[in-house]
Amino acid sequence: MAKRLYLMRHGQTLFNQLNRIQGACDSPLTDLGREQAEKVYEYFQEENIDFQAVYSSTQERACDTTEIVVPQTNYIRKKGLKEWNFGLYEGASEYLNPPHKEGEESYGDYFLDYDGESVDQVAERMTDTLSEVMEAAGQADKVLCVSHGGAMYAFYLKWRKANDQRPHFSNCCILEYCFDDESKDFSLVKSINVV
Repeated sequence: MAKRLYLMRHGQTLFNQLNRIQGACDSPLTDLGREQAEKVYEYFQEENIDFQAVYSSTQERACDTTEIVVPQTNYIRKKGLKEWNFGLYEGASEYLNPPHKEGEESYGDYFLDYDGESVDQVAERMTDTLSEVMEAAGQADKVLCVSHGGAMYAFYLKWRKANDQRPHFSNCCILEYCFDDESKDFSLVKSINVV
């Protein structure tokens, strides 16, 4: 049975607004971030998309987004959906992020030297968590998981197919994946940007 995973990024935060690196650290949603989440709520209502299972990263910005997008819905918090840990770079200005090495599409293992995670570690953590979530969904055919831009990007890199068009990982973007129960494979269906 094929199930749909709606993997969503949280709304804008104070650190997003200040161009600060936020991974393991947290900052609150801005007014704009809450408005973005409300627009996603309206989109799901207009499209008649009902979720049988809802999950969120344990970080405040993701939980707050989840509570706006699917109000009055019980959701499960999962540490495996947390943002990429950038180690000693946490809270620093975005301009301090290192450039990608030639031929690479991410920071690779750069942050390991600074007590953070590598892109492969994040991709594995996300894959393990999302596979567990989708397998636990049983007969549920639509699952929402609210996560973070860097974590979603690492997951995308692991599962992308040759014909996938690179999504834009803006605040409150949604990546719709098909999960095949038999092959345990994730396939990107489309990227949804409602804000």
